[in-house]
Amino acid sequence: MLLFTLLLEVIWILPANGGPHGQDHWPASYPECGSNAQSPINIQTDSVTFDPELLVLQPHGYEQPGTEPLDLHNNGHTVQLSLPPTLYLEGLPRKYVAAQLHLHWGQRGSPWGSEHQINGEATAAELHIVHYDSESYDSLSEAAQRPQGLAVLGILIEVGETKNPAYEHILSHLHEIRHKDQKTSVPPFNVRELLPPLLAQFFRYNGSLTTPPCYQSVLWTVFSRRAQISMGQLEKLQETLFSTEEEPSKLLVQNYRAPQPLNQRAVFASFIQVGSLYTTGEMLSLGVGILVGCLCLLLALYFIIRKIRKKRLGNRKSVVFTSARATEA
Repeated sequence: MLLFTLLLEVIWILPANGGPHGQDHWPASYPECGSNAQSPINIQTDSVTFDPELLVLQPHGYEQPGTEPLDLHNNGHTVQLSLPPTLYLEGLPRKYVAAQLHLHWGQRGSPWGSEHQINGEATAAELHIVHYDSESYDSLSEAAQRPQGLAVLGILIEVGETKNPAYEHILSHLHEIRHKDQKTSVPPFNVRELLPPLLAQFFRYNGSLTTPPCYQSVLWTVFSRRAQISMGQLEKLQETLFSTEEEPSKLLVQNYRAPQPLNQRAVFASFIQVGSLYTTGEMLSLGVGILVGCLCLLLALYFIIRKIRKKRLGNRKSVVFTSARATEA
């Protein structure tokens, strides 16, 4: 696992596409970065396929990841938190145990920082929780080179009005690891609270690591619902860490990869995309049509009731007239 971690840290500079080590140049050193099943992607909801057989993910051990402190590491390109193998997922083809989680973000003043996009829209940041297939492989490094050897949860993060206590377990320690290769210990906390409350709605596709060597070994689950952090928490993420070991300090920002071509891959959804069935104009027309239909129905009902009342009134007059003639006779 150590060799795999070191490999991920070699020639890994974001976000600029230019320069000798930018994203556009990754395939020269890591050919798989130029392959046809790369991540992240832009998820177009009008093109996904609803799969009713997708099981809801069940995270186990997330609420209490043991009693030992967790290692928090500034590796020069992200902040990474180690996770014990007592955390694992159910609802996937095999048992996947947790290894680590890390974050991707932009820079101050920019509203974008996530890797995945939905309908062309990025969010402020993104959390990745990395797991590996423990039934088939003995380690993360071995699983990372095999199809569906890894399972990564992608949680899109947006800015909300209040501070998120779960993310504060990580963000409050960033000042202790400001420079590359610095580490600190974090008391164990409820990792489940980093995820959105509703896990039933998600997208699933086969992709890759979003950093070199870009192995196409990841079964991705990107949740539709988002997590929220405060603006202050986002700014702490954007302004605290450096990608260098010492002076001159270089701020660690914009550590996200641009969306990659889908290349005929299928993206599945665990839920029906209501919004993708109709465009905004079609939804508006449908709403107007329903309203007009209801008004016509009410108008028709009004005339029917009026006709019935008129008929009853005519019958009453007829009865009164008949009775009067009978009396005169």
